[in-house]
Amino acid sequence: MSDGPLDPPFDQFLATAEAVARARPEVDLEMAREVFLEAATLLYNGLALDGLDEHDARVVVDGLCVDLVAADPGSAVRARSRACLEAPGDLHDPRGAAAAYEISARILQL
Repeated sequence: MSDGPLDPPFDQFLATAEAVARARPEVDLEMAREVFLEAATLLYNGLALDGLDEHDARVVVDGLCVDLVAADPGSAVRARSRACLEAPGDLHDPRGAAAAYEISARILQL
């Protein structure tokens, strides 16, 4: 596991904030960073990725980064959780990843 909310895989949240701010001129970069840092911190402190290996933790964070900027983040995260079980792809622990998405949705109150 990482040493903090800015270490891998959580560092991807700040990269996503920056990408969103570049792609959407109406998004304030500092506000986006603050929001995504808060999400990373909540998930880190909430142990949302505990039990996942590095690969699966990275996959879950990558999925969350996509879903958190969706029109309906809650629905997107829950759909991704179901997809882990239906089509696990290269996940090492599909059930663990699905649970991590569900836990993340609860922690982030989606």
